[in-house]
Amino acid sequence: MNNKRNELIADYYTTHRDELLAYASSRLGASYLVEDIVQDVFTRLLDSDKMISMTTLPCLVYTVTRNLIADHYRRRRCYEEYEHYLQHSVGTSAPLESVISAQELTERMERSLARLPEKCGQVYRLHIYSGMRVGEISRYLGESYKSVEHRLCTARKHVRQCLMAG
Repeated sequence: MNNKRNELIADYYTTHRDELLAYASSRLGASYLVEDIVQDVFTRLLDSDKMISMTTLPCLVYTVTRNLIADHYRRRRCYEEYEHYLQHSVGTSAPLESVISAQELTERMERSLARLPEKCGQVYRLHIYSGMRVGEISRYLGESYKSVEHRLCTARKHVRQCLMAG
């Protein structure tokens, strides 16, 4: 059954790839991300444990694509807001890379995670460093989805507050 499902996804990819590229491109503009997002859509579908049929696949593909595009814009907005905050607080118009290094951010983040319960820090690290989603973390740790989701939310709020406080 899994092979049949994977064949269905592969056939859909082959047939509708250009159509999906046009859809993503219309929302992202002529961006280098378009190819990555379309490829990520199908990679996620292949890794997914959801039931997929010929009826549900088109809607699922466009929903995942739309969500990945929204995630891209959300991350970009957060980055721009943080960059603006740093430049305003430091009082320079230098690029963000010269204001604060990735190593400094990581150190700040780890210091803030040290103040949290161990489980919250573990969930956050799995999400950030391993790129795992809530469902994957839940299965990996053998805990409920809601519990992992709550811990991740708690850790995100705490880290955000610590990073913004400096």
